[in-house]
Amino acid sequence: SPVLPAGVPVILAAAAALLGTTTGYATPSDPAPKPVKAPAALKVPDGNKLTGVYGARGVQTYTCTDGAWKLLEPAATLSDRRGRTVALHSRGPVWVSTVDGSAVNAAAVASSPKTGTIPELLLQATATRGAGVFGGVSYIQRLNTSGGVAPAGACTGTDQVSVAYTATYAFYKPAK
Repeated sequence: SPVLPAGVPVILAAAAALLGTTTGYATPSDPAPKPVKAPAALKVPDGNKLTGVYGARGVQTYTCTDGAWKLLEPAATLSDRRGRTVALHSRGPVWVSTVDGSAVNAAAVASSPKTGTIPELLLQATATRGAGVFGGVSYIQRLNTSGGVAPAGACTGTDQVSVAYTATYAFYKPAK
């Protein structure tokens, strides 16, 4: 099970309040989310089924490391198609359901670059918690990205900058 550092739930709640929401695509109770279009490089392996698709709005925060911008963490709110917050996304990366407390941690296994925005990704779950919307998630796709790119050029000291982004996150579980 993923372990969230002390204070992270408070930080996530504050981020949700600051970031607002965006229109999402499916609620945890929807029986069959609409399929999403993804590049071939980000295809989820056979034997997995789409269980949720949510719109995200947030920031990618970068920190200055040895004169170059390096990703520190994302902070985003995921919303269903009615605009209701259903999850918070943060460093890990981790997605935590605001509906049922379930969570999934993941690591990128494939990337598809897009000009002018952060790349689209295929992530594989490394841990899950709870039996809710994120319980048992096996793969996540980050699609339809916009924004979030690190500033161009060098940086100095310990500067940090947060860059707004939006994306669609598609969640998959093993087909039964």
